[in-house]
Amino acid sequence: MKKYLPFAIGLIIALASISFGQEATKPAASPSPKPKPAMSKAQIQKNLAATETKLWEAWKNKDPKPFKAWIAADVVGIGEQGITNKEALLKEIAAGGCEIKSFSLSNWKLTMVSSNVALLTYKGTADGTCGGTAIPPVWASSTYVQRAGKWWAISHQETPAK
Repeated sequence: MKKYLPFAIGLIIALASISFGQEATKPAASPSPKPKPAMSKAQIQKNLAATETKLWEAWKNKDPKPFKAWIAADVVGIGEQGITNKEALLKEIAAGGCEIKSFSLSNWKLTMVSSNVALLTYKGTADGTCGGTAIPPVWASSTYVQRAGKWWAISHQETPAK
């Protein structure tokens, strides 16, 4: 057995040098599309503020279609009447219990919770009534989540402004 030990060691060294001496194979480059550049925080705020404005316009016009297009199926709405879901929100918009002459949105602020979650806060003022009662100015927040490249409203909350 001792006479084969030098032969075995020599064989191992020879095989090791052959394997380390080989050139590493490089994977073939795949022709994948270039990723979209990430939007800046300012661009995200501009886009989400435009979406919020469209939703307020739809509320004014009693049109649930933009809400169907922009709010997530698992949306949570929080207001004076409590907590609501998408189905109840769409019914409320279509029922049109509010008469809105005009509205304005201001004091926009965007907080990025993560790369695909954004919290948009602002002040909303509406000239109109809901159920015969004047609508007070509100501080509002909407949380958006990006899914499959689209920003979806997943939560909305309003608090009367003082």
